[in-house]
Amino acid sequence: MLPRPGSSWAFGALLKSTSVVVLKVERALYIHSPHLQFLDLSLCLLQWKSGMVKQLGWTVSDDLLCVQEDGTVLVYDLLGGFKRHFSMGNEVSQSQVLETKIFHSPYGTGVAILTGALRFTLATNIDDIKLRRLPEVPGLQGAPSCWAVLTQDRQSKVLVASGPHLFILDNTACTPVTPPGLSPQASSIVHMCVSFSYKYLALLTDSGHVWMGTSNLKEKLSEVDTKIKGSPKQMAWCRRPKSQQPSAVVMWDGLLLVVGECKETIQYHLEDDSILVPELDGVRIISGTHHELLQEVPGACEEIFKIASMAPGALLLEAHKEYEKESQKADEYLREIKEQSLLSEAVRQCVEAAGHEHEPETQKTLLRAASFGKCFLSNFPPEQFVSMCKDLRVLNAVRDYTVGIPLSHTQFKQMTLQVLIDRLVYRKLYLLAIEVCRYLKTPEYQGVSRVLKHWACYKVQQKEESDEVIAKAVSVKLADAAGISYSEIATKAYESGRTELAIKLLEFEPRSGEQVPLLLKMKKSPLALSKAIESGDTDLVYTVVMYLKNELNRGDFFMMLRNQPVALSLYKQFCKHQEQETLKDLFNQDDDHEELGNFYVKASYKEQRLEARIAHLQSAVDEYYKAKNEFSAKTTEDEMRLLRFQRKLEEEKDEQLVGFSLQDTMTTLLSVGLHKHAEQLYKDFRMPDKRFWWLKLKALAEKEDWEELEKFSKSKKSPIGYLPFVEVCIKHHNKCEARKYVAKVSPEQKVKAHLAVGDVEGAAEAAIERRNESEISTVLSRCSATTDHLLVERLNRAKATVPKK
Repeated sequence: MLPRPGSSWAFGALLKSTSVVVLKVERALYIHSPHLQFLDLSLCLLQWKSGMVKQLGWTVSDDLLCVQEDGTVLVYDLLGGFKRHFSMGNEVSQSQVLETKIFHSPYGTGVAILTGALRFTLATNIDDIKLRRLPEVPGLQGAPSCWAVLTQDRQSKVLVASGPHLFILDNTACTPVTPPGLSPQASSIVHMCVSFSYKYLALLTDSGHVWMGTSNLKEKLSEVDTKIKGSPKQMAWCRRPKSQQPSAVVMWDGLLLVVGECKETIQYHLEDDSILVPELDGVRIISGTHHELLQEVPGACEEIFKIASMAPGALLLEAHKEYEKESQKADEYLREIKEQSLLSEAVRQCVEAAGHEHEPETQKTLLRAASFGKCFLSNFPPEQFVSMCKDLRVLNAVRDYTVGIPLSHTQFKQMTLQVLIDRLVYRKLYLLAIEVCRYLKTPEYQGVSRVLKHWACYKVQQKEESDEVIAKAVSVKLADAAGISYSEIATKAYESGRTELAIKLLEFEPRSGEQVPLLLKMKKSPLALSKAIESGDTDLVYTVVMYLKNELNRGDFFMMLRNQPVALSLYKQFCKHQEQETLKDLFNQDDDHEELGNFYVKASYKEQRLEARIAHLQSAVDEYYKAKNEFSAKTTEDEMRLLRFQRKLEEEKDEQLVGFSLQDTMTTLLSVGLHKHAEQLYKDFRMPDKRFWWLKLKALAEKEDWEELEKFSKSKKSPIGYLPFVEVCIKHHNKCEARKYVAKVSPEQKVKAHLAVGDVEGAAEAAIERRNESEISTVLSRCSATTDHLLVERLNRAKATVPKK
């Protein structure tokens, strides 16, 4: 059992029934679950070595906040592990902390501080610190009698009581307010509290009156005279969601008073020093020996259990009790309920009441009564009953003293299952969390897999076991779990200083994209490069290569790439577009003369000056000879000769030729009439006869130099035949010239030549002479039945005499 705190160093705090904190005189910090404190079992024990603590409190995610006198806030996890710290600003540090309140808003957990300079500083969300210095309270000479934090209109404000005056402080102004209907006997407000939802406010005056109303101070709900004028130790709201009965709890030494709308009060005597913890649906009373929940009796429970109740649920419970006794009264009770057509309502009341009860035996009694009533209903939906049974089984498990999370059903529904699982995981209760997930059939990625991932992250931080043992245990446990990223677990191992364990865990990660970043972070570059290549993802390989390029010196980088041909090939592709000089260095290092030659050829085309271009080409020739590639070397030498020839002609004839291909150069020379230079080029570069004749034919036709074309046709026998002469003349709309070459056309092309010039009879003669059925048919298709009927008859007769193949 914890010793009672006996000095100003004793504090208590609780959030959502999760943990109790006591800071002892010996400067030790104990963290307990509400039940475990009575069994001498601590979640953790910390030796406090920091400054004077002014306030303790919990965040919405179960982290412990310790606010020190100098404005420094230390954050610990539930098991006492230090997470981080932050400061509330220089002004707070200089003037020291006078009072502190830790509050919760839609934005997260906030901290409000009253400094020694009597100024308020506010941080609405400790995860995104933005300090706000609120306006000064006019006439404030000392610490206010009381103050509280309100959340209104998406903004956190401070309500301050200074004597009989009330002020609301927001970002820009200090506004005086007056509670409507406050007792005139009051000369000052000595205590105040805000409801869990921030919708309601309770004020206690020095005259002993408790005023209750809305937190915007526009509506009064009630005012009760407690008849006690002493200052209370604590005051808290006690109100169920959707309840119409506002009530507040005021605690003095040894006395607890509940005040509501009526003038009467309810008193409870306390044997031990206690603290009040307001919650969603009631107030928890925590002492050194007891943990109790004070709340308004739920409607369903009141209807069933009040004396002489005739509510449907009460009758159904009695009917079930009589049924178990095998008494005929059970039938009488059932008939009474049925006659009023309230059996469905009776079942609903029993199910709802079971949810509000904390004793398992009472829960079972109510649920058995509900199940009994369902048997007499043909269309009652079973979902509510089944859901309540499951919820209560989970709640009873987490309420157990070995777990110590005494949630009410209302809190559980507000919290949601996911948050409960998070709370269990946070306490390292992995087995229970998994059982809950399986029992409620939570989707695996949200349930079992998520819990196992947290377990694995915790497991890899244990120093007692070897890397091999932990890696095997994790792989076995997670073998059948879906959607778990081993890279996250490996990251946690690496952050814990276990690099080899992280590498072993990464072997189980199927996605290379998840392995590589962590390997790079661990400086395991060769392994990261190998994994990236194995993945087949070129983007991933490029990512690793670029990382290595920036991390390693040039020599080591090239050496690593030489051991990985795939990475080297991809890097070369990158260099071709981005880093040409680096590509040249790679080829030089590998003595790749073939690629060096290609590099110089490509580089030559980027040069504007002819001398530089030729110099590059000469370098390419040298490399090609080193590579024993004579074809490429000769071709490059020819290119150099062509460039020199082009430059010479440019200087002599003032024609733009440098950079043209051999064919384009020849075409240009022929088109401008430089036939001799074209002939020389034709001979020097051993251009094929057919190509030269085609080029000259087209060039002369383009110029419409028909005389020169005729001379050219007679210069020697055409290697391309004479049909091209006919066709090119027709193309340029000169049938007269075309007819000159028809006679020279070879027999197999004469039909086509005659038809090209429009000589149908000549085409017919040629077709008949060759006795070719296909050609005769072609000529027939070009004949007119009216004007060429004699020719058609002749062709048909000739076609009939053609032997069939």
